[in-house]
Amino acid sequence: MPDLPGAILRTLLCAALCIGTAASAEPAAGTSAAPATPAAPAAASTTQGDDRHGTFKAVQGEVTVERDGTSTPAAVGAGVRVADRIVTGPDSAASFTLQDGTILSIGPESVLVLSSFHFDSTTREGSILVRLARGTLRMVTGLIAKLRPRQVQITTPTAVIGVRGTDFIVEERP
Repeated sequence: MPDLPGAILRTLLCAALCIGTAASAEPAAGTSAAPATPAAPAAASTTQGDDRHGTFKAVQGEVTVERDGTSTPAAVGAGVRVADRIVTGPDSAASFTLQDGTILSIGPESVLVLSSFHFDSTTREGSILVRLARGTLRMVTGLIAKLRPRQVQITTPTAVIGVRGTDFIVEERP
């Protein structure tokens, strides 16, 4: 199990890469990151027939996505869908942006499931339900939480968290 300060620092670093505030233009060895942009987080791009709800923006170390009974390595630019289970190994982290601009960053030895996500870009209405089974999660909220914070929830094995802020960290250690 990683030390708490180290896990939180890696989660924050991964979030910074996703938000585009990383100081270095060159990712560290074993890290891949999308190009930094100074603008606010944009909605994830999708193509016709693409059922993604979000997009990986930063992946460091061993990160896998479990979907429909198969496990594949996460990669920058890959899609995230409802029911995906994202698992990080030791000294690993990942960040992804949902269609409403919400940024989720997970630290080492974490397991997160995007349980439910709905977003209508026309009405800007929607809901998010994320389950953190273990590890650390940083969330920087997007449009859904800004307009209807009660529609965003994080669950852990021991708690249900209602979002009332815009940037926070949750840790679950069994």
